Amino acid sequence: MKDILIFPNNILRQKALPVEKISNEEIKLSKKMIKIMTEAPGIGLAAPQLGKLLRIITINAKDPETEKDNFSTLFNPEIMWYSKKKIIMEEGCLSIPHQFADIERPEKISLKYVDNSNKIVEKEVEGIEARVIQHEVDHLEGKLFIDYLSSLKRNIIIKKLKKLVKKGEI
Repeated sequence: MKDILIFPNNILRQKALPVEKISNEEIKLSKKMIKIMTEAPGIGLAAPQLGKLLRIITINAKDPETEKDNFSTLFNPEIMWYSKKKIIMEEGCLSIPHQFADIERPEKISLKYVDNSNKIVEKEVEGIEARVIQHEVDHLEGKLFIDYLSSLKRNIIIKKLKKLVKKGEI
C-alpha cells in the first residue's frame, strides 16, 4: 500500500496523458501495478494512483465460475458506450482506504483499449468488470468514486479518512 497515493494527494485530481507507445517501460509499470494491486488487495488500479499520469489501468476480472484470477492491462482505455440500465453496488478505492459507498453506474459498457501486444481491443463488458473499468477510467480523468456522492456523504468519508491518517492507521 505504501506506493499508492492517498486522497487528497493532488495527482489523483489530474488528467492522465495517453501512452504514445507501449514499450518495455510501460509493460514493466503495468506488471508493477498488478503486483501492487494484488498485494493491496484490490481488483483495479490506475497509473495515477502510483503518481504516474499515464492512461494505464490494471484489473482483475476473476472468472465467476472458477474464481481464477484474470489480470488485464488496458492502455488508453476509452469507454465508447454506456447501457441505459444502471445498478447500484458498493465501491471502495485503494486511494481512499477502508471507505465504501453505494454508487450507481451503468450495468454494461463497450470499450476500446490497447493491450500488452499493441493490439486494439474492442469489447463489451458487464457486471463487476464493467464497474471496475468505469472506476479506473474515472481515475484517468481525475475523478474519484466519492465525487458521485452527496456533499454530506463525501464529507463524512473524508473526515473518517483524515482520522485514520491522523491515527497512523493508513
